[in-house]
Amino acid sequence: MRGNFRFLVAWLAALTILVLAAWLVVTKTTRGWFEKDVALRAELALSGARRALVADLRRADMRSVQDLLTDLARDERILAAAMCGSTESPVAVTSGYPSSALSCDEMARRIRPSATSPAHSWRTWRDTVALAGGDVHVSAIPLIEGDQALGFVILVHDLSFAARREQSTQRFLFAVFAILAVLAAVITLFTVRMLWRGWSHTLHQLSLGHGDSRPEFQPLLKDLRDLLDRLAKEESAELNGGLWSPQRLKLTLQRHLHGERMIVVANREPYLHNRRPDGSIEVVHPASGLVSALEPVMRACSGVWFAHGAGSADRETADAQGRIRVPPGEESYWIRRVWLTPEQEHGYYYGFSNEGLWPLCHVAHNRPLFRAEDWRHYQDVNLKFADAVCQEVDSDDPVILVQDYHFALAPRLLRERLPRATILTFWHIPWPNAEQISICPWHKELLDGLLGSSIVGFHTRLHCNNFMEAADRFLEARLDREGLAISRNERSTLVRAYPISIEWPNRWVESAPASDACRASVFAELGLKEDAKLGMGVDRLDYTKGIEERLRAVERLFEREPALVGRFTFLQLASPSRTLIDRYQRLNDDVEQLAARINARFGADLWRPIVLKREHTEPADVFRYYRAADLCYVSSLHDGMNLVAKEYVAARDDEQGVLILSKFTGAAQELTEALQVNPYDIEESSAALSAALHMPRDEQRARMRVMRALVAEFNVYRWAGRMLIDASRLRQREQLAGLLSKTRLSAMGGRG
Repeated sequence: MRGNFRFLVAWLAALTILVLAAWLVVTKTTRGWFEKDVALRAELALSGARRALVADLRRADMRSVQDLLTDLARDERILAAAMCGSTESPVAVTSGYPSSALSCDEMARRIRPSATSPAHSWRTWRDTVALAGGDVHVSAIPLIEGDQALGFVILVHDLSFAARREQSTQRFLFAVFAILAVLAAVITLFTVRMLWRGWSHTLHQLSLGHGDSRPEFQPLLKDLRDLLDRLAKEESAELNGGLWSPQRLKLTLQRHLHGERMIVVANREPYLHNRRPDGSIEVVHPASGLVSALEPVMRACSGVWFAHGAGSADRETADAQGRIRVPPGEESYWIRRVWLTPEQEHGYYYGFSNEGLWPLCHVAHNRPLFRAEDWRHYQDVNLKFADAVCQEVDSDDPVILVQDYHFALAPRLLRERLPRATILTFWHIPWPNAEQISICPWHKELLDGLLGSSIVGFHTRLHCNNFMEAADRFLEARLDREGLAISRNERSTLVRAYPISIEWPNRWVESAPASDACRASVFAELGLKEDAKLGMGVDRLDYTKGIEERLRAVERLFEREPALVGRFTFLQLASPSRTLIDRYQRLNDDVEQLAARINARFGADLWRPIVLKREHTEPADVFRYYRAADLCYVSSLHDGMNLVAKEYVAARDDEQGVLILSKFTGAAQELTEALQVNPYDIEESSAALSAALHMPRDEQRARMRVMRALVAEFNVYRWAGRMLIDASRLRQREQLAGLLSKTRLSAMGGRG
């Protein structure tokens, strides 16, 4: 058996070596072919013009020489050309020729032995040269008439086509060997399964503690456990070494975008200043997933965060331009507060954004309202923010992050004023299908505004596909579905999925007491017995969060398991939100009445099954509750991502607790070890609550460990880093395209 396994391993190793050897040989061979092809093209190009060049040089007609070189440079593979005289001085050069890197005197030393060497000793020189814009192939070819050397011509060839052909060849080779590898894997798996099936099943049972523990297996099991522990430690060390961190994100910004500061445009500010009833001023962290995700990025990278100044003491704490350095005590970046009139705030924020776009984009069965007056305010506020950004930027190519559905028009407004800017727009909520977005009377304006971005980001690929479908249906645009790009008005916008996350390590976890201490303090605060069970939910008071469905599932749980009455409490932290909108006012009343009804039905003495806290809770306290709760239920009816789920996972460094997660959240695609439910299905949801409360600690640990590893690796710094790297690549392509355009225009001008 062992010999067969070694044979299979040796076979796979030989196949791998064969693939690598073939890869190297093909790459080297194809590169040689391409260089020979370029050299031949250079000879052919010059042979056609040689007679005319010799005649023009003898007449000293340098204008004609210049025209001939310009004609040569029009070849799709020739980037530039130069004519050097016999005295090593340039006679004529085309536009874009790198004179500093490929000077005539330097080339002369390569094609002739010495300054006094006879013409018959001159030789043609060819090689690949690395320039700032990439590798090029250079040919220096002497012009000799009889025994007289008239000079030499230098042709600079583009090698980018060679790279493209190499990639095509490599892809083909990879496909061939991939098929072979799949066949080899199938044969290997089948053989191993047949040979080892019985033995591995027995070993698996023994490792789990099932079946009889025969003595002959004990040494083997010990060696196996030692090996798995060692591999786990090595994997953990590799993972930790590769994690994205604030330092790595900052280095990425410096490396790829030359350390430029970040400009963030968002409706909500990360720090509000409010005046207390006693006249003092307090700093408040708003309840916002967007803020909790972006704020660590700004602390890492610095820059300016533009936001609506909504705090009651915001004006008096900011300077004359509405600027203030934050966080308090650290002061690593600026907030630039933009002041809105009550009419603007009501029309742009409460009206168009949250009575129109919010219900339109969420499948939560609330009818969107669109009013012409709200649309005008939305336009005015987007323009006001664009004006503020243009006043603040200190270069003509800044990096600007536009956040969410409040600013769909801002990217186009910024693009018109800052054509070289790198504009990254991230849409934090779901993007609906084309039919649904067309309900908005101004859907074309929204699409056109967003396509002013360099990159438009969404949480999931589905939202990207919906956006591209809408652009295809309603705008005159060209779509690259394979590359996920939309071209319009001679500009291209990339459409990408960037699943957002939270900071890791999390500062609120690091500053929080241990889980046991948090549990003791929370239980004392809520008046719970030591052996009680605690569940929790954390949300803005919003109809998309499924809070009513969540409480009904708790009610059904008590109906299913009466033994939990008096032993299980559900804590709902519900921060008030958008209270000027009728739908939110009704939701507030409905949730309060539902909680009161459940408490009246099942409550006894001082114990309440539902504890409803309808107030703002600071992040430090939220994480204290996370660490105390036996389960966290996220029941969103439709959500772009949902960061509460990831925050709960980050808070549980004791690897205990159970996450119950709605399958209608973006996070459900990542946190597959959570108990996933349909929140509309009250029976299924209550069953998940029961399963969570009775889940063994070992299973809790196993599930939480996997989810924590995922959140650690795919943290918010990785999210921002991926966007910055993509933005850097896009900027480089745009700069190269601009350079080539200028070169072509110069060549056309020289010809005219």
